[in-house]
Amino acid sequence: MATPLTAAAFLAALRAEGVTVVEEGDWEHHNRAGHGAWGPVNGVMIHHTVTKGTAATVRIVRDGYADLPGPLCHGMIAKDGRVHAIGWGRANHAGLGDPDVLAAVIAERKPPTDDEASVDGNARFYGFECENLGDGKDPWPKAQLEAIERVAAALCRQHGWGARSVIRHLDWQPGKVDPRGPGMDWDEVLAAVAKRLGSKPPTTSLPAPTRPVVDLSKLIAAARSNPSAAGQPVTYAGVKTVESALVDEGLLSKAYSDGHYGSTTVAAYAKLQRRLGYSGKDADGIPGKTTLTWLGDKHGFTVVA
Repeated sequence: MATPLTAAAFLAALRAEGVTVVEEGDWEHHNRAGHGAWGPVNGVMIHHTVTKGTAATVRIVRDGYADLPGPLCHGMIAKDGRVHAIGWGRANHAGLGDPDVLAAVIAERKPPTDDEASVDGNARFYGFECENLGDGKDPWPKAQLEAIERVAAALCRQHGWGARSVIRHLDWQPGKVDPRGPGMDWDEVLAAVAKRLGSKPPTTSLPAPTRPVVDLSKLIAAARSNPSAAGQPVTYAGVKTVESALVDEGLLSKAYSDGHYGSTTVAAYAKLQRRLGYSGKDADGIPGKTTLTWLGDKHGFTVVA
């Protein structure tokens, strides 16, 4: 547990570790101040962006979306290994996560499989988004992997942390998959961070993430039975999986992530559809295969039709 570095100390630490930093606008003062705590910090969290193209990715993580304002990270690690400084202070990157995972990070031990989301990760972690499509096929270049290693080591060195203070988004939140893709071996990343810090690499591998399955037809039945149909609404466990993803997208309040596909969830899903370019009857809040698959690819669940 530590007080967050100042923007100047962060920049100096990265450059001292050999990181090439690109400063994006007034990044030192770009944050979500007034929307929750920032610190004490306990570790570093690595994500992938589900985007393509460095310029477009920088714009997205800096500005965010209408329903999920930026910054979405502190730094964006591009394919070429350069790290773009995006914001400093509280950022919308981690969302709610598992308290047992946070306890493991603090204790410098292997995190358990996550199954709860109740701790504000935006207050507790430095966040880095990495330019990658997140489809399990987009590769991770050597320069990008080395930049992840250097960034993580730089922050760990400043706070006296070990490599186990560096975690993936998938370690933090149920159903997440990032970062993933060819060349992304997390055990190797942690070993490289440990070596750079002059310590022994972790000896236990991290657990494989579980991937929930959402049946589109059952989800549609649940959505269409709410909120105005007479009688009892259709219930389906997959509703909670989708609602959790909508919460993470900033489209639904956690208070409404209750497994009930009511009017609030309908409105949240309609916002997602509009974000993805749909309008009119195609943005009615009833899930379709294309939008649900997009959501599942990003948030770690499989869609079956």
